[in-house]
Amino acid sequence: MADVHPAAGKQASPDALTNIPRLVTAYFAGKPDASDPAQRVAFGTSGHRGTSFKNTFNEGHILATTQAICDYRKEKGLTGPLFIGIDTHALAEPALTSAVEVFAANGVEVMIDKDGGYTPTPVISHAILTYNKGRTSGLADGVVITPSHNPPEDGGYKYNPPHGGPADTDVTAAVEKCANAYLAGELEDVKRIDYAKARKAANVHAYDFVTPYVADLGNVVDLDLVKSAGVKIGIDPLGGAAVHYWHPIIERYGLNATVVNEAIDPTFRFMTVDWDGKIRMDCSSPYAMASLIGMRDRFDVAFANDTDADRHGIVTRTGGLMNPNHYLATAIAYLFAHRPDWGRDAAIGKTVVSSSIIDRVAKKLGRKLVETPVGFKWFVDGLVTGGFGFGGEESAGASFLRRDGAVWTTDKDGVILGLLAAEIMAKTGRDPSQIFNDLTAEFGMPHYARTDVAATGPQKNILKSLTPEQLGLKDLAGDPVRATLSKAPGNGQPFGGIKVETDFGWFAARPSGTEDVYKIYAESFRSPEHLKRIQEEAQAGLAKVFAS
Repeated sequence: MADVHPAAGKQASPDALTNIPRLVTAYFAGKPDASDPAQRVAFGTSGHRGTSFKNTFNEGHILATTQAICDYRKEKGLTGPLFIGIDTHALAEPALTSAVEVFAANGVEVMIDKDGGYTPTPVISHAILTYNKGRTSGLADGVVITPSHNPPEDGGYKYNPPHGGPADTDVTAAVEKCANAYLAGELEDVKRIDYAKARKAANVHAYDFVTPYVADLGNVVDLDLVKSAGVKIGIDPLGGAAVHYWHPIIERYGLNATVVNEAIDPTFRFMTVDWDGKIRMDCSSPYAMASLIGMRDRFDVAFANDTDADRHGIVTRTGGLMNPNHYLATAIAYLFAHRPDWGRDAAIGKTVVSSSIIDRVAKKLGRKLVETPVGFKWFVDGLVTGGFGFGGEESAGASFLRRDGAVWTTDKDGVILGLLAAEIMAKTGRDPSQIFNDLTAEFGMPHYARTDVAATGPQKNILKSLTPEQLGLKDLAGDPVRATLSKAPGNGQPFGGIKVETDFGWFAARPSGTEDVYKIYAESFRSPEHLKRIQEEAQAGLAKVFAS
């Protein structure tokens, strides 16, 4: 990681705040240039993202993308309702308006929060799966308008098809291509009606998202146990979409919980700034999480979610903010020991850049480990069928099955991962950091880091298609190389980079899709010094390839 900004971990200063009126004006006034690749619709692993300040997230993008989704639904015969939710970013409300105008004009049955509120990503996934259960036709799908934990000036728009999880690349490529054609045609063929008429249209419905999700939570986390144990819980929604869900959850299940921050402010002025001085609602960052970490002694366990509540950050009295990999391993060890109704063949899903302590936990549990490329979409099918008991990413996103072994969500759910921390405390009398310490006593302490290294476009392209033979490393930081991979061992899919493993450590390198850097993920089970050596040898090995 680059040098830490002097303001990191401190309250955002007034000059760091986004000018919201100017941002919203730019959303409607800015006209993206379809001939400029930077201003076209571009779907990454979490949909299209950008900012109206740079003409990368404007009304034109949303109108075009929404019409493309309508075309996709028609092509696939999807006639059920489309559940649409937004987070608390300033561009979410304008984008919702644009989207509803197009969905209504196309006759799509649209379900919008009845109180004009905010809807977490996992709630949309839950709504889709609940509606589609037992159906073979008239299937529902959904849209979430969110850029996740990105800074306040950003907007995001993502599509979840009937399986409830993130759309795969075949779907997003089709939507992206179609949307850009509409942009190039200056939106001439986009169907659209006035927003006031759209809201009164017979196919636009007010929907209660809160009650069904909250009422079902006890079927995935043992909240009766949390109540009876009296676990003292602190919750920080970080000003995000879950903010109005927590009081209904607390009241329904009688939890001893406090929501420490209920503010909703599109500038997110209450945040402590991230490592680079930017406001970012990243619940895995110790800088962004400084406020909740400072309250750790007030609670048995505390947690936060990012802005669309698909990620989790766990804070314990004994350990502070847990590394995301550490909590994933802890959650897996606990769940597979305390979910007797899960199938014996229910596997553990992890990404190729997640900690290898998960591998060691899985081996002891006698569970199959399925290692996939980065992206939660790879866990969707397994969660639907119960083939995966748990699927998790190194970036603090995960979901798991209901207590009876049925699917809960097929998108990341930071709400249940937070509540699980309280269940762990209630069941064991020890917080997740203490449980993780037990794991390290048995399996060793993982030393893990991700760093960014400057790279040119040609170098990024080389890395994306690099083969084990081209890299040719025989040993790494003093240990023989056990495997060099360019495809995920769990499903044989290329992950757009390279991974080198030994018995005591590994590194993986992948090019960034948005910046002139490549990312090195590395881990050592020996020491921080050994980790540094792995990182240095990884860079040196890749530099040789780039130079050849």
